[in-house]
Amino acid sequence: MYRRGNGHSYNFREDLVFLQFAYLFYRRTHEVLPIPNAMARDTDVSIRGDSLKDKNVLFAITGGIAATESVKISRELRRYGANITMIMTKEAEKIITPLAVSWASDTSVITGWSYEMSQLEDYDAILVAPATRNTISKHIHGIMDTPLMMALSAARAKQTPTLFVPSMHQDLFDDPVTSELLQKLNYDGCFTMIDTVRENKIKQPKPIQIVAKLSNIINSKLNNRKKIAITLGANRAPIDSVRAIQNASSGKTGWIISEYLYRNGHDVVCIVGKTTEKPNFEMPDIRLAGSPDEMLHESINLASEEQKPDAWIHAAAVLDYYTEPEEGKRPSEQGDWEMTLTQGPKHIAELMPLVGNSIRIGFKLESNVKEEILIEKANKQILRYNLDAVIANIKEQIHDSNFPRARIVNKDGSVRILSNYEELCEAIESVIIRPR
Repeated sequence: MYRRGNGHSYNFREDLVFLQFAYLFYRRTHEVLPIPNAMARDTDVSIRGDSLKDKNVLFAITGGIAATESVKISRELRRYGANITMIMTKEAEKIITPLAVSWASDTSVITGWSYEMSQLEDYDAILVAPATRNTISKHIHGIMDTPLMMALSAARAKQTPTLFVPSMHQDLFDDPVTSELLQKLNYDGCFTMIDTVRENKIKQPKPIQIVAKLSNIINSKLNNRKKIAITLGANRAPIDSVRAIQNASSGKTGWIISEYLYRNGHDVVCIVGKTTEKPNFEMPDIRLAGSPDEMLHESINLASEEQKPDAWIHAAAVLDYYTEPEEGKRPSEQGDWEMTLTQGPKHIAELMPLVGNSIRIGFKLESNVKEEILIEKANKQILRYNLDAVIANIKEQIHDSNFPRARIVNKDGSVRILSNYEELCEAIESVIIRPR
């Protein structure tokens, strides 16, 4: 019982019973209201993927001004499931407080020596961001005057993957001593990530870029990691010097698949046509090929490389019909313009003799057809081009939440409904890594 200042008593138990009754009554007659206990904590993050699920990451913050970005990086690590251990140098504490870092990482922060020696536990990877030249120099020369330097020394001995993200003024970066130090960060398991110069500084890449890179480093150690080629986007073909015809594809699906596979440790090569969507982070190997001829040329070049792709994903909307462009610009107001569109080469067929025994996944898009017709055409595509699977879609359903995102039709005739992009990506990867 609680007594208010005005002398009236307030019975918590009675009010709780009433609220529970009201909630149950409302649930029977209306949509469910959120209950107080389900309220999100201030430190919570929304989960965006599982590429770092159950992975133990030591996140080290040193004394560069880019330490202010550690809050964003910590939360980005957690969005992909990482278990984080935080460690800061004394110089880093002058720039950002352990309290802020602890809030972002939802864990305590190692700031000094302790008998527990948590910095020496086994980690799947160590991230040093920002990595000051002072920290890199001490690590190269074996100095262990802080818990962080001890952790880095132990990681080198165990070949624990370690990602250094240098950040400094360009004058310091251009010092030959800096170049020499960075060259020595080339031992097994050590990686560096250096962004371009902006405002006379080598700044840190965006948190999403850093975490994607770290995910790729960690997961590249998993079994069955592949070199994967993916075509994505639309093709555009000129009809004169200023006009063109183009098919419809934003490139969104291709980027989502590419990013997923990269985060999961695969070596991904993107052959990219015309897109209106952009990737969430910069993929490491992008080859632009806007026209159908350019895309086929790039694909043939890739298939002819010494290290051929282990898998091909043909997600691009290839322009099947186009014409030879007129020279110059056709004058306006000249009446009707009649042209003949010629069927171009089928890329997936042209690549068949070049790709060897690689895994191949095609895409099939139909309009205004029943599902059984779509599946039938996908099976015919598998047989015609010796594909391992086809992602099949009905155009009118793609952006309608009442329908599945896609279907995957496998070589053995089995069909699986894919409700969303996550299931789509998982299904594609399962085809790529499963035994044949």
